[in-house]
Amino acid sequence: MTLTRLTSNLTLAPDASIDLHMHTNYSDGRWPAQQLIDYLVSERYDLVSVTDHDRVDTVASIQALAAEKNLPVLAGVEMSTEWNGKMGHVLCYGFDPEHNYLIEVTETIVRKQLENTHAVHDELLKRGYAFPREEEVLAENGGKLRRPADNARLLREHGYASDWRTAMQMIREAGFHSIQADMAETVDAAHRSAAVCLIAHPGRREGGFTFYDLPLLDQVRTEIPIDGIEVYHPYHDAQIIEAYLAYVRKHNLLMSTGSDSHCLPGRMPIKHRAEISRNLLERVGIHIQ
Repeated sequence: MTLTRLTSNLTLAPDASIDLHMHTNYSDGRWPAQQLIDYLVSERYDLVSVTDHDRVDTVASIQALAAEKNLPVLAGVEMSTEWNGKMGHVLCYGFDPEHNYLIEVTETIVRKQLENTHAVHDELLKRGYAFPREEEVLAENGGKLRRPADNARLLREHGYASDWRTAMQMIREAGFHSIQADMAETVDAAHRSAAVCLIAHPGRREGGFTFYDLPLLDQVRTEIPIDGIEVYHPYHDAQIIEAYLAYVRKHNLLMSTGSDSHCLPGRMPIKHRAEISRNLLERVGIHIQ
């Protein structure tokens, strides 16, 4: 069954189970792609989107894996962006994974992230840290550094950091810094690729994330034609969800639902009703009965 046949002209029941925000070990998740797909199939999801950070290049291969199990996968990516110095990840959905303008943006981000990752690794070695089990710890990457969090994993697995927060602080002190694209440039590339763009987890407050309250969303939208926001997310409490629901209805915006799943047995996929994201899904060609 071809990829196009799985996602084009797809019709879902209103109570179909979907999750539009997940990560594999192609970015910062711990799920191998095949394991995630197998889990989603076993749990009978009807539609998902695997939105690895800045990895447009892996979308087609994940869709192909899922197609073997008859699981439709909507093309998606979570882009690392900033706006006026503020972090603001953007979820992009519905682009052609093999012919799009986002790939140029992501290639630049990934290249700069890898350069910084190697520089941090070199600095850690200069500071006296040794990683004799590096190839074993990074086995899922082929034994090589691939993303910023790999240095934090090395520190933890070799006993230099007792927890993730400490490890992240250590790599920051060694020179780690976030590499992010311009939000306006990213949205423009997505729109030219026939994709829609939603701000990911706007209500997330910890870990350096920008909390996009309603006035700040207004400011963003005066400068950048964002299509919507991710309303349902594990970090959003009931109060902020209600506020965001009212906001998207008032401004006729799209809304998405996602677990932001990164690993088993950690943050797991969450089943949301397709009806909640009806407007988003219909914009990308998926119909709800």
